[in-house]
Amino acid sequence: MHEHKDADGLPRRRFVALSGALGAAALLAGAGTGRSRAAAAQAAYSAPSTDPCPPGTPPPGTSPCPPSQLQSLCGRPGDSDPVWNDVQHCVRNPQDPQCLHVTSDYVVLHGKPESPRNFLLSPTCRITGIECPYLESTQAPNYWSDAWDNARPGGRVPVQSDFIGLGINSQAARRFDQLHIHMAGVEDNTQKQLQDLERAHSIATSVGAWAQAQVSVTGFKGRRTYRALLRRSLDENLFALLADHVVHPPQTGGMAQQTLIVVPKKVNNAYTGDFYVLNSDTSLHDGTDTCDELLVYA
Repeated sequence: MHEHKDADGLPRRRFVALSGALGAAALLAGAGTGRSRAAAAQAAYSAPSTDPCPPGTPPPGTSPCPPSQLQSLCGRPGDSDPVWNDVQHCVRNPQDPQCLHVTSDYVVLHGKPESPRNFLLSPTCRITGIECPYLESTQAPNYWSDAWDNARPGGRVPVQSDFIGLGINSQAARRFDQLHIHMAGVEDNTQKQLQDLERAHSIATSVGAWAQAQVSVTGFKGRRTYRALLRRSLDENLFALLADHVVHPPQTGGMAQQTLIVVPKKVNNAYTGDFYVLNSDTSLHDGTDTCDELLVYA
């Protein structure tokens, strides 16, 4: 199993946009609003595939995956990426002790270095990362809810930390090109800062106000600006919310440049069922494209 870790303090390889992105991006050209963009992604998913059963996809009866039309943005099943290789290994060998939880939708793996609060959730579909339009479609599993179900106290792979955080890096900031949600800890002070900001009415409670609700949060590398949203559950598609209400109206440089972080709210030693959803990118003043400045892995 490959060491797949892009946490604070380790060398990070920077990736450029996929060379074939223009072909799939043409499927989404002309989408002037978030809704039309999401509809275009949905249409791209629904279009007939020229390769109905490419190698490496889940067997019939499991969840659908991005169609071949989106492979220039979402990756091809035959790609050789370390995390994707580990996912395929776990699908074939679910009893391997390194494969912590295997379903038709996702695999849970150790992060590196291994610790009781450093885990990854990665799809069984070939999905490079946050830039894949399939994530915005209704066919995509709710990977954020799945991550919380595993990481929460009593979950299949609970994170051993006083406070839990989930996160995904931008295309440029990530080390590997297979979607992986970090399931880790956050500092006590991160939770306190967010609750203080909520009490000050600085965190948006409606998705329409998310782009304007910009707050400053201190992490490992100083203060960074995030767009902050409070949600009462993780039942919604956070990728679609981000695309519709922040990225495509247009406020930023695109989905590939986004980081997304979820911090479950905890009061009096109990999680409340509310979630702080933080987004940032380098177009913001003091913005960031990585979740690693808030998450605690070691």
